[in-house]
Amino acid sequence: MKIPGWHDVLAAHDRIAEWVHRTPVLTCRAIDRIAGCEVLFKCENFQKAGAFKFRGATNAVFAMDRTLAGKGVATHSSGNHAAALALAAANRGIKARIVMPETAPPVKKKAVSDYGGEITLCAPTLEAREKTLEEVVARTGATFVHPYNNFDVISGQATAAKELIEEAGRLDIVMVPVGGGGLLSGTAITVKNMSNGTLVIAAEPENADDAFRSFRIGVLQPALPPNTVADGLLTALGPLTFRIVKEYVDDIICASEQGIIDAMRLVWERMKIIIEPSSAVPLAVMLANRELFAGRRTGIILSGGNADLDNLPF
Repeated sequence: MKIPGWHDVLAAHDRIAEWVHRTPVLTCRAIDRIAGCEVLFKCENFQKAGAFKFRGATNAVFAMDRTLAGKGVATHSSGNHAAALALAAANRGIKARIVMPETAPPVKKKAVSDYGGEITLCAPTLEAREKTLEEVVARTGATFVHPYNNFDVISGQATAAKELIEEAGRLDIVMVPVGGGGLLSGTAITVKNMSNGTLVIAAEPENADDAFRSFRIGVLQPALPPNTVADGLLTALGPLTFRIVKEYVDDIICASEQGIIDAMRLVWERMKIIIEPSSAVPLAVMLANRELFAGRRTGIILSGGNADLDNLPF
């Protein structure tokens, strides 16, 4: 399974430039004081479709040849990847067929529908999602775009860290949350090519710690039933993302549920911006391990801002 190289990241950045936002890098003196270090936030919560996933989805859609693209794309997702792929497909003028569990929040179903995605509902199990997707692909000939274990998706996600380093300059540490590992994999490839000596540290909820366990043991571990407020990090690493994580990532550290909630609230209150719980996990790790980050210039990618405003954790 081939790993994206630096030239693939550069090609992805050129390919998606006209479609994605070059999101801002923000700072907050109050959070710097609390954390005991300088923190630079790459705000993918301001990205189109509300999350970094639009980068990878756009690269995957526009990297397809015309014949393949004409048959459309498909995926199974109840979250940010579904909306991102639907919007990316609409931008190219092709169909996106999205398999979603019946229990997916109405707001997420509406987002996919508003972007032109054709939704097929299924039972809320991974088995049902995969089986329904197989049926959709067999019927339509659409190309399955995996939300993270996909070469072009990873190459696209890598562009967020590229922009962060271009704007922020030299960083001691770059942090991202980890679920399936698409953002982490892409970030690690970028950092190791752009900023020699910069550490790549992933943050994961204690209650969904498969990446942490896999990283420590060196063998891909099965995901235990996750139970975390960080609903964007419920997926497990895939074979491709785990291979990249093992090669390029320096550490994975876990955060408590209360720490995640407190960090999310801190960003809302001090920075006056909306982030979803998954975005808060790196800051939660930082605040619980101040000695590790003390005096170090640290970049954090705020992965998304699609918070359920009717069901906030604080």
